[in-house]
Amino acid sequence: MKIVYLSSFYPLRGGIAQFNAALYRVFEKEHEIMAITFKRQYPNLLFPGKGQYVTDNDAADKIPSKELLDTINPLTYITTANKIRKFAPDLIITKFWMPFFAPSLGWVLKSAMKKGSVNISILDNVIPHEKRPGDDTLIRYFLNRNHGFIVMSESVKADLLSIKPDAMYNYSPHPLYSHFGEKPDKTVSRKKLNIPDDKNVLLFFGFIRSYKGLDILLEAIRFLPSNYHLIIAGEDYGDFKECEKLIKEYKLEDKISLNVRYIRDDEVPFFFSAADVCVLPYKSGTQSGITSIAFHFDLPVIATDVGGLKESIKPYNTGIIIDEPRQNLLAAAISDYFEFDLEQKFIPNIREYKKISSWETMAQSIIELYEKIKLSL
Repeated sequence: MKIVYLSSFYPLRGGIAQFNAALYRVFEKEHEIMAITFKRQYPNLLFPGKGQYVTDNDAADKIPSKELLDTINPLTYITTANKIRKFAPDLIITKFWMPFFAPSLGWVLKSAMKKGSVNISILDNVIPHEKRPGDDTLIRYFLNRNHGFIVMSESVKADLLSIKPDAMYNYSPHPLYSHFGEKPDKTVSRKKLNIPDDKNVLLFFGFIRSYKGLDILLEAIRFLPSNYHLIIAGEDYGDFKECEKLIKEYKLEDKISLNVRYIRDDEVPFFFSAADVCVLPYKSGTQSGITSIAFHFDLPVIATDVGGLKESIKPYNTGIIIDEPRQNLLAAAISDYFEFDLEQKFIPNIREYKKISSWETMAQSIIELYEKIKLSL
């Protein structure tokens, strides 16, 4: 069929663009697909990071996307919709993760739709982590411009149905990222990152935001012995200053390796290979692409029981889930992980989980939902 995939693609960087690229590559094998991305995704004033675009050093998948949509320029809504109508797709796919995108994406979906075509959105979140006035109106506006939805966690499913009880949807877990390549040797990785080879190494990876609970992990590290070492790797989205205060206050400098910056794709394997476990001490959340990267590198995860984090961990026994985001529970889970050598228990389970969590499965779930919606139109 003919598909338009309207979302973040190269030359934009980050996890959303990586997700879209991996799914695009599956669809292009059997369908005629056109990728449309943002001419401007965020105004610089609203973007919390240091850069929205890949650099020459990034090993990004160069999807042949058309840069058309400017989120704050309504004139581009018209040109984008016209481009889509001219292509005459059977299916338009979008990805939704925050209400800011509702006006632009929602308007284009409504205006570009031809008779018999189907709009399906992949929902990272329905209700945002950090709510703002007007979010509910924007969310409803966007949801009502779609025929169906892909949810990747039970918590997002619940949020969707709380706002749109009659929504048509398919559940499909977040696939595992596979574009980062093979796992380097642990000793080589630690040497590259200047981490002692005799430490129990924890990894906190991804954009640093308050809801991700890095402060809780720092509180836990404070009470762990000196043979524990934490790697912090990710770009600061405006929440690292408080963590810096904790590091200084608790004198944790010798127990932490700081890489507070955007981590290029070619660097990612070394961080995950250097670690013994990935820690997600989130205070709130839906699902996390970080677990997908960790499992790609056969790395178990310790996470809090928020959102859908446990859905790829607890049923498959691929890591540890703690009941609440509290430093004493987290410290105890980390201690148990190393004391009882749970890495050797979890790795075979991760390898089994990888067999059922693929981009092909996600693509098939979208096609199945498309066919179900077509029958209802």
